Amino acid sequence: MSNSKVVSKITTHVLQEMKLKGEKISMLTAYDYSMASLLDKTGIDVILVGDSASNVMAGYKTTLPITLDQMIYHAASVMRAVNRALVVVDLPFGTFQGNSKEALNSAIRIMKESGANAVKLEGGKEILESVNRILSAGIPVMGHLGLTPQSIHKFGTYIVRATEQDEADKLVSDAHLLEEAGCFGIVLEKIPAALASQVTDELRIPTIGIGAGRKVDGQVLVLHDMLGITQKFSPRFLRRYHNLSEEIRGSVNAYIQDVKSQNFPNEREQY
Repeated sequence: MSNSKVVSKITTHVLQEMKLKGEKISMLTAYDYSMASLLDKTGIDVILVGDSASNVMAGYKTTLPITLDQMIYHAASVMRAVNRALVVVDLPFGTFQGNSKEALNSAIRIMKESGANAVKLEGGKEILESVNRILSAGIPVMGHLGLTPQSIHKFGTYIVRATEQDEADKLVSDAHLLEEAGCFGIVLEKIPAALASQVTDELRIPTIGIGAGRKVDGQVLVLHDMLGITQKFSPRFLRRYHNLSEEIRGSVNAYIQDVKSQNFPNEREQY
């Protein structure tokens, strides 16, 4: 919860105030009703319905295969659970790059069919026309710079981005372009902490880091990673707050034993 006052609903304006006050923004992913309901009750500031659903919910190796219809399904499930957090939804690969009319239609579908609060787009100057068109319809847009997983085949690797001066300069330039266009915030993924700090200082809008150090305005992690439900993914920036996969396996094993031994159900657990 906010230190100064209890906020009944987080909005883009509230996030802006948090940056001005130096209050850090907490953000996690969610893709379904049950998890989103738990998250919203904790007082998390932002819930991202990420295209990371492609990985953790559908089992794909990249974020590219997930469709707009699938993102809307996840977003609508989350929205039915959330009262307080700001809900941001990723525009999936192929729904906004190179065609600003399609980008607008995609964003409108997400907002109308899920009831979400904002959309997020990966990229800078190359997608600016799409950003402008979506913003012109009154839809809040969050940017995403640095490692942009939808461009994995272009990068060919998930290594840290913007370590070279040219790429760093472009990132700073792109951040300013997104701010000037009217984005309410920018996710900075897997870039040097010093560069993330520079961008954060130069921008009036909040920055949310993932693998971008502590000098950003907020942090985001994938819920399944930080809870230890997923185990294969272990980048340096990931802090596991729990080992839920082990707990779930233990609970299921106990259940199996109880069923096999006829310990479950017992006398009190039947009609």
